[in-house]
Amino acid sequence: MTECPALLADRFNTLRYDAERGAVILLDRRLYPFATEYIECYTAEEVALAIEEMVVQGGPPLAYAAGLGLALAAFQNSHRAAADRRAALRAAAVRLLATRPTADDLHHIVPQALAVGVAKMDGDESPGVAVLDFVNGAIERGNRVSRACGEFAAGLIADGDRILTHCFAGAALAWMLWIAKEQGKRVHLYPTETRPYLQGARLTAATATEMGIPCTLITDNMPAFLMSRGVIDKFICAADRITLDGHITNKIGTFQIALAAHHHHLPFYVLGYDGPDPQTATGADIPIEERKPDEIFFARGIDPQTGRPGKIRTAVEGIDGYYPAFDITPPELIAGIVTDRGIFEPSRIREYIGAEKHE
Repeated sequence: MTECPALLADRFNTLRYDAERGAVILLDRRLYPFATEYIECYTAEEVALAIEEMVVQGGPPLAYAAGLGLALAAFQNSHRAAADRRAALRAAAVRLLATRPTADDLHHIVPQALAVGVAKMDGDESPGVAVLDFVNGAIERGNRVSRACGEFAAGLIADGDRILTHCFAGAALAWMLWIAKEQGKRVHLYPTETRPYLQGARLTAATATEMGIPCTLITDNMPAFLMSRGVIDKFICAADRITLDGHITNKIGTFQIALAAHHHHLPFYVLGYDGPDPQTATGADIPIEERKPDEIFFARGIDPQTGRPGKIRTAVEGIDGYYPAFDITPPELIAGIVTDRGIFEPSRIREYIGAEKHE
């Protein structure tokens, strides 16, 4: 099988630590694909701001970026006394953990990386090197998980399928589509535009285009109508967190699309990567991030003054807004959760934890 040509299929294409610059390098996903530009973060605070300001998006990538930010903090404080280094590293971890509450990867990788760094404080090994090695290992593992998840998901696709997706389902989506194409299956992708950051119109559509997958963009309010007209065969998206009882949280709008798919007897599959969060028992335990309301007053576009990608105001002044960034879909609306260890019924997703790992 040839390698997937999509830029976002390999996380090392989008984020890394640059030892020469002493900086974390991040692809600016707010601009991609209209501009392929990288920003350089020279402090953990700059990494945290990049995560909050949507330079890096998606559960695993933002977790990896935060981990690299912690490595950066460890390197920058290496000259200090051990007690001061511990305090600085813990403070950086607290700041990075506060950036995005919903996606669970962040809340596993940063504490684990912190523990690795603190354990090296009293020895001869560099805490910065230890944290960086841990995070790079997590990225490598994440790439393997994405490909394995995509392989299982490709098995669910039939020749000629018209697949609806919402937001950007990440590297597993790229691998699913690429593997299905390599198997000779014709697939047509229907991404929603995904207001207000338009991840579907940009990231998902660009990924499909890079792989030569036919793609038809739709607005966020079209899925039910297209289903009623027989245009859609399957709904497939990712999840920022999966609970032990089979609830999933994903970009706001997923729940209503799942309801429409259920009404029209269409299967909804979730790209679940490495399975449920062992620390989240039910949907009621998922913290939902509420972002600044004024973000929905703007759409992405080309700034007429600069000619570059930017924000265009689409709402009048003097009104209120509300922007919960995620919603929660219950297990009864989900046909299956696809992971790197196979496909699970939502009610049995906790069995992932004891399942044999697929390599």
